[in-house]
Amino acid sequence: MVYFMVLALKCWNRDRKGRSGVRWKMGKAVAGIGDRVTTGVLRGGERLSAGLSVVREAAQAAALLYHPLRLRILAALVAPDSATGVARRMNLPRQTVNYHVRELARARLLTRAGRRRRRRMYEQCYVATARGYVLSPELLGTLAADPAQVADTFSAKYLLGLASKVQSELGRASQLAAKEGKRLATLSINTELRFTSPEQRAAFTGELQRGIMEVVGRHSSPYRKEDGSAGEGRPFRLVLGCYPIPKEKEETQHANASVAEEAS
Repeated sequence: MVYFMVLALKCWNRDRKGRSGVRWKMGKAVAGIGDRVTTGVLRGGERLSAGLSVVREAAQAAALLYHPLRLRILAALVAPDSATGVARRMNLPRQTVNYHVRELARARLLTRAGRRRRRRMYEQCYVATARGYVLSPELLGTLAADPAQVADTFSAKYLLGLASKVQSELGRASQLAAKEGKRLATLSINTELRFTSPEQRAAFTGELQRGIMEVVGRHSSPYRKEDGSAGEGRPFRLVLGCYPIPKEKEETQHANASVAEEAS
């Protein structure tokens, strides 16, 4: 079975070189929608949506998910175009597309990208504020997944809750860093691996756990002091998760077809 492992380490603000000599990645903080529009460049000087934006406001999430058509329109506007141009490409009524474009722009999911002359008129062009969007778990309020609510720390539900916590904290830290004009230092490692037996997987888990605890003990300071107060230095969260990679739909269909062929 194929597994995917991800190791993520986050902090709250500026760059730092780890004591082990590994240079941590200094990524540009992801601003909340409306804070800043990050764009690339297309041929001809046109702007192209780039990066990620975190949707943390309920009104923006509602505007995005209000109608399935809005997701299609937003995807169509990764490169600048007018509502008329999108309607033509999607074979939809111009009035319908224009309405949804205005609502997406009002929610700061689209931004103006200049005007384009068409015959004797000028069309207003728009471009998506990002190439991808992350819906923050904070949108669910008290219903957001919390790993503390799951007793079995080895279950998939606990890992999902932990991933939700990381997503929420990292989104909030990125927004704070963006407002302060700072860069956020993060470390991410991901890889794919395979296990041929439960014994191999168990041995891998035990050795990995021992190795991580040794490195944490040698190259970091205690998160809390003996009296329970906060320790010295900046707080970080280290998360390690490993889970089976789900089969792609085509792979599953191919496997089912092979089994059916053998059975016949």
